[in-house]
Amino acid sequence: MPTNYEKGDIQARHPWSRATPPGTKLGVAYMEIRNRGSQPDRLLSATSGVAQRVEMHVTQREGEVMKMRQLQAFEIPAREPYALRPGGSHLMLVDLVQPLEKGERFAMRLRFERAGELEIELEVQEHGSRHPRH
Repeated sequence: MPTNYEKGDIQARHPWSRATPPGTKLGVAYMEIRNRGSQPDRLLSATSGVAQRVEMHVTQREGEVMKMRQLQAFEIPAREPYALRPGGSHLMLVDLVQPLEKGERFAMRLRFERAGELEIELEVQEHGSRHPRH
């Protein structure tokens, strides 16, 4: 299975998620997005059949507290990687249709302002994983 997906100047590398316990309605999606172009791009939205909706979130430290907030888009700089990872920017899978199980894969569509739509597949890793397995 490929671990890199490309559309125009955009590349999504090593997309992954975490297994969720039964009854959990929230999941996460992580990856590295590379923009090889000379112009910045923006990730405007994401959709997946595993969740009712996908939101863009960032986790930031405010004093001693980590706070998560929703964003309308992720700004993808030109010629630099943008990491979606635990403790930082991530995609939140809201109202999961069923639990995500280790080893399964699911599709997601990313919509970029300049590059357009990119279909990717994420691998579900064990609950609590901090890094993609490649």
